[in-house]
Amino acid sequence: MSNAFDASEFIDDDFQAARKAASAVAGNPFAASATEASRAPTREEVDSKVGETHQKLAELKRIQQELERERAALEETRRRQLEFTTGRQEMVQNLTRGVGLLEEAEFGARRDAEQMAKTLLELRDAQTKVQSIHEEGWTKDNLNVELTRALTVIENARMEWNGARLKFPLLSGANTAENPSPAPAEKPIQELFSEKSFLQMCKMGLALTWPLALAAVAIFVVLLLRYR
Repeated sequence: MSNAFDASEFIDDDFQAARKAASAVAGNPFAASATEASRAPTREEVDSKVGETHQKLAELKRIQQELERERAALEETRRRQLEFTTGRQEMVQNLTRGVGLLEEAEFGARRDAEQMAKTLLELRDAQTKVQSIHEEGWTKDNLNVELTRALTVIENARMEWNGARLKFPLLSGANTAENPSPAPAEKPIQELFSEKSFLQMCKMGLALTWPLALAAVAIFVVLLLRYR
């Protein structure tokens, strides 16, 4: 009687395992990628990576240089803006102050000029009135009247003159008073000694030479004691 049929006798276990592995790789693409990722890179791949890194570094350096130039330009713009703001404020203050001072000075000068022009007219009018007095035409009959009129004109002219002197010190010679003449030079030495008597000159000579005489006497005494 023959043995019973056993299906396991016709199955190759190694073949089945290889077949399952091939099926697993074909069905899962990530398995192949994992295998490739785990392998060591080739020299060509390393050179390619190095070249890419150099390119990236060069690009980053170029970007850095551009940023440096942009930063320098921005800093220069900021400096100029600050200079503009500070300069404008300074000039506004200076010009405002200068305009105010000059306006005040101009107003004072215009007022003084108007007052001077008015005073000049008054002085010229007084001068004309004084010069219009002609005493040659006076007679005995109108002497007192003409004399009174002339004295009135002279008094009015004097009042105008005194008023003008108070307004304008220049008429009183203020410039001359402000610049007095230099003091006289000191007396020469000959004149100074000529005013002294002989006794006074001897006293002055003794007062000037006694230290030298005392030093000479001291030296003489020392030498005398040394060689005695």
